[in-house]
Amino acid sequence: MTFANPVVEAGVAGLARLFAERAVTPGEATEVYLSRIERLNPSLNAFLSVDADGARAGAAASSVRWAQGAPLSPLDGVPVGVKANIAVAGLPWHAGIAAYRDRISSEDAACVAQLRAAGAVILGVLNMHEGALGATTDNPVFGRCHNPHRPDYTPGGSSGGSGSAVAAGLCAAALGTDTMGSVRIPSAYCGVFGHKPARGLVSTEGVIDLSWTLDHVGPHVRSVEDCRRVLEGLTGAPVATAGLFE
Repeated sequence: MTFANPVVEAGVAGLARLFAERAVTPGEATEVYLSRIERLNPSLNAFLSVDADGARAGAAASSVRWAQGAPLSPLDGVPVGVKANIAVAGLPWHAGIAAYRDRISSEDAACVAQLRAAGAVILGVLNMHEGALGATTDNPVFGRCHNPHRPDYTPGGSSGGSGSAVAAGLCAAALGTDTMGSVRIPSAYCGVFGHKPARGLVSTEGVIDLSWTLDHVGPHVRSVEDCRRVLEGLTGAPVATAGLFE
């Protein structure tokens, strides 16, 4: 899928170039994504909670850093969505489960904290299959998430909201979790790139377990280069030496 708006079309790596060239600021990019969420999410149901104030505050701080020529990383100012089983401070943390629907996380999961340390702007929390155990994201509590390529068709699961949001241009990247294919399936269904990292590469601290021995946190993005950028933000180290992105 291509997008007429150059901010959305840029993806993760392209946004860093636009910020460096001062063609757009992180604040302006965040407003583009918040506007798309407001306009498109009612029909997709990919985002369940949006932290517009927090996103704007993070983007404003990032805009200052880019203006000073001192971004924290290439992810600084990039708008990201987070699956609902991954803790985001101040936002619902329920894994799509009715019993947890009113629980608010008091702190970020380790992977979210890592992205914030890299300057990423957290937009909000994304829909998922109930308990991360399923492949349709037809959630009985929070509603069905739709595939942006074809209404009323599944985006896959369990990270269906993550795949749908990235494919629809509601965020530049999203975090999902993969136990038995839950990043890879929705990425395939939605026509985006997803990656299940090697065990232990990305911390699962602050993730509601499905199977603690099999759970992984991984990115949904729109290019291989974007995948590299997000993984480097999540790990704090170059990943090209693994040979996966050459």
